[in-house]
Amino acid sequence: MSAHINENFLSLKESYLFAEIARRIRTWQAANPADAPKLIRMGIGDVTRPLPKTVVHAMEKAVREMGVEETFRGYGPEQGYDFLKEAIQRYYDGFHVSLQLDEIFISDGAKSDLGNILDLFSEDNTVLVTDPVYPVYVDTNVMGGRKIVYAMSSEENDFLPMPDPSVKADLIYLCSPNNPTGAVYNREQLKAWVDFAREHDSIILFDAAYECFVTGDLPHSIFEIPGARDVAIEFCSFSKKAGFTGTRCGYTVVPRTLERNHGNLNHMWLRRQTTKFNGVSYITQRGAEAVFSRKGEKQIEENIEYYRKNAKIITDTMDKLSVYYTGGKNSPYIWLKCPGNMSSWDFFDKLLNEAFVVGTPGAGFGESGEKFFRLTAFSTHKNTKEAMVRFEKLVKSMK
Repeated sequence: MSAHINENFLSLKESYLFAEIARRIRTWQAANPADAPKLIRMGIGDVTRPLPKTVVHAMEKAVREMGVEETFRGYGPEQGYDFLKEAIQRYYDGFHVSLQLDEIFISDGAKSDLGNILDLFSEDNTVLVTDPVYPVYVDTNVMGGRKIVYAMSSEENDFLPMPDPSVKADLIYLCSPNNPTGAVYNREQLKAWVDFAREHDSIILFDAAYECFVTGDLPHSIFEIPGARDVAIEFCSFSKKAGFTGTRCGYTVVPRTLERNHGNLNHMWLRRQTTKFNGVSYITQRGAEAVFSRKGEKQIEENIEYYRKNAKIITDTMDKLSVYYTGGKNSPYIWLKCPGNMSSWDFFDKLLNEAFVVGTPGAGFGESGEKFFRLTAFSTHKNTKEAMVRFEKLVKSMK
């Protein structure tokens, strides 16, 4: 007898994208002298602005509380402290979305929950993802042995695929603003997805990790759409909103009334979390609570505006060069068509070797990403401006 492995893992494709990027950068570094132009990295989706001071002060206060017997805290509630859930509840009130506290579950980030939520669903579900796609949606379902179908996106639909009546899916992953394309669904488009899910008794797993970049009347939450509470679970994160990429905190919203096959998904998720998760630290949750304070919101908006200015520097360059792109205006990602109709990896090499700028080849995000490229707005103003000067010079030399 021997332990039997989950053979679905053997079906996973190698996660080569960022490993291959790193390899090509090492090759470039080995071939270039120390006095070569500085390499500007605009490929990774990590933030560069530090935590807002209000958040830091709240966490410092929480640390001191943990060092005093009278205010020390041990295990907290697995689903999160009420003080943070109440702050999130007030935030959603601003979108005219009313949430109950027991519908909000605090976690260590959206990425974890997007995979862990699958514990609630059987392996015979068919899963629909949009392509290009955030790899976590695909890989976690391959690990679970589920069938995956794709809603392909392209320049023709502005990288915002809509439901296909001929396609049946039990679980539907949507991300808006989208990673990697930066495209954002409007209310009418999201309503079409909600109506589709209601018609087919599907569940939408809605990734709202980048909602803080949305402006105007575009929806921040799928629960702004009538009927969504019957068909959707929402995932959000403090990573991009408040710089928590290294601090780790997020939340998932599971409506009380969401049921399938006589099972209440809110109760099931609570049971899952209390069994497999010990909760986010008190210190981190106090920092997250400060995100929604008056000072916190002001400081966070300043950081987001910093990234928006970077995005505008990039999109202004694309407009000047007549390069097709999506994103940038309501997203930190700019998804551009490779100049000269080059392949994603060929353009990556050209940008690296001739302009000394690193981005992300679109082909790494799926079939529809070929001949497209992702740049992020998470660098500094100085580096973003210099990168676009180099980018412009490179593209003009190609004509």
